[in-house]
Amino acid sequence: MHVRVRLDGAEPRRWQIALLQRLAGTPGIRTVSIDAAVVPDGWPDTIELLFRLEALIHRLPRLGSERLPPTALDPWRRTDAKPDVILDLCGDLPAGPATWQLAYDGRRGDDALLASLLAGAVPRLTLVAAGTIVAEGRLGTDRPGILLAGVDDALARTVTLIAAALRRRAAGRSEPPSVAPLPPSEPGRTLSGGELGTRAARMIAGAVVHRLYHLCYRAPHWRCGWRRLDGPDLIDLGRHPDAGWTDLPDDGHRFYADPFPLAFGGSTHVFVEEFPHATGKAIISAVRFGPDGPEGTPVPVLEEPHHLSYPFVFERDGEAWMVPESSASGTVDLYRATRYPGGWVKEATLLSGVVASDATLLEQGGRWWIFATLRDAVPEAPAGSGSYHDALCLWSAPDFRGPYTPHPANPVLIDPATARPAGRIVERGGHFIRPVQDCATGYGRALGLARIDRLDPEGFSQTLIGRIEPGPAWPGSRLHTVNTGGGIECIDGSARAPRIRLPGRV
Repeated sequence: MHVRVRLDGAEPRRWQIALLQRLAGTPGIRTVSIDAAVVPDGWPDTIELLFRLEALIHRLPRLGSERLPPTALDPWRRTDAKPDVILDLCGDLPAGPATWQLAYDGRRGDDALLASLLAGAVPRLTLVAAGTIVAEGRLGTDRPGILLAGVDDALARTVTLIAAALRRRAAGRSEPPSVAPLPPSEPGRTLSGGELGTRAARMIAGAVVHRLYHLCYRAPHWRCGWRRLDGPDLIDLGRHPDAGWTDLPDDGHRFYADPFPLAFGGSTHVFVEEFPHATGKAIISAVRFGPDGPEGTPVPVLEEPHHLSYPFVFERDGEAWMVPESSASGTVDLYRATRYPGGWVKEATLLSGVVASDATLLEQGGRWWIFATLRDAVPEAPAGSGSYHDALCLWSAPDFRGPYTPHPANPVLIDPATARPAGRIVERGGHFIRPVQDCATGYGRALGLARIDRLDPEGFSQTLIGRIEPGPAWPGSRLHTVNTGGGIECIDGSARAPRIRLPGRV
C-alpha cells in the first residue's frame, strides 16, 4: 500500500515528521510520500508566543507542536505511483473514497484542535473517508489548562490513531475503536493580542498560586479509604455507601494509594503504593487487616530502582502473585511471593518496551488478558509521548505468565474518560464490569464503571454504565481506584498534607 500525506510544505510540525516515520515503518505500507501544500492560514503568531511563554513558565519541551524547516520533509519528497490512500492534514481536498480527512470536533484543519482546547473541551478526532468514519477517539492531556501540553498530547495521540487505522487498512481490517458519543463542538476561534495578554496574565498568576501551594503542601498527596463489606459493594451500589469510609492514616511525610486487598494463607492484607515525599520514588507496602481494621502501618514489601505503584495482586495455583505498575522501567513484570506478604521475586517480564499504566489482568474462558493504557515511544521523549490516560491497549496469552500477544486493533479505545484501568475487573450478571478512571478533566477525577460487551482476539467494546464522584461520603477532588478482597473494600483519592503541622494535629 502506498500512502501520500498532504501537509503544509512551508511550516511542517514535528508531529507530522513523527507520523511519516511511523507510517514508513508500518508492515504492509510499501511507500510514504508527501504532497507539500501551500497553507495560507496556519497557526497565528500569537499562539507561538503563548507556547513559548508556557514552555518557559512550566519548563515544558516542545514536542509535536514545534515548527521545523521545510528541509525536514526532504526524505519524503518523491514521485510515486498513484497512492492507495491520501491522508489530508490540510483540510482542503475534496472528499473521495481514497481520501482520508482529519477533523477535530467535526472541523477540518489543526486550527480546530486549538479551538477545541481553548474552549476547554476534550477534542474528538475523526478520520473520515467518503462520509464513513474510519477511526475516532477522544484526546486526553496530562496537564489540563496548559495549552502547549494539551496540543502536544493531542498531536501525539493523533499520530497513534492515524497509524493504527492505516495499519488495520494494510492488514485488511476496517473496524475502528469505539468511543462514547460527544456533545456538539463549540465554534473555533483564534487568540487576539488582547486575549494573549489576558491568558498570559492568568497563566503567570496560576503558576504563582501553584508554587505557593507546593510551598505550603506536599503535592500530590493521596489517601486510601476502606470499609467492611457486609452488603453490596460499590459496583453494585453505583454510589458511595451510606456509612462512608475510614481513612488509612499516614504521617504526612508519605502517602498511600492504589489499595488492593488480598485474602491469602489465612490472613487479609492490603497492598498499597507507598510514596515517601523525601525520595520521590514509590515502593509497594502492605498492612495486615484484623477484625478491627489495619494492624499497624503499611510495611515495605517490594522495592526496585524505579517507581512502583498499582500493586495488582491475585492468587493462582496456590501462590500469591503481583503485577505492579513499573512504567518507568518500560516493562510489565510478574512477581511471586516467597514469604507472603513479602519475599517477592520476579518470575517473568510480561511486556517490554512499553510505557504502560495500571496493567490489570483478567481470565476469560481459559485465556488471560492484560488491560493497560499506553504512551507512544518517541526518541525525543524517553518516557513516551501523549497522555498516560487515553489509549487502552490489550494483550492476551494462554497462561497468566505469558507469552502475551498484542491485540491487532490496539489501541482498542482512545478516550481519557473510559480507558485507564481503576482496579480489578469483576463479574456481575454474566458480564464483566471494568472500573475505569475518568481523566477527561484531570487525573483520577472520578470513577467510571464500564460493562465489557465484547472481548476476543478480533475486537473489543464496552459501555459506560455508571460514574461515581467524590462527595460528602468521600471528600476531596479525586476518586481513583476501587478493589475488594477478604471482606474489605478499598478506594483512594486526593488529600492535603501540610508541610508544617501544628502540635497536637495528626
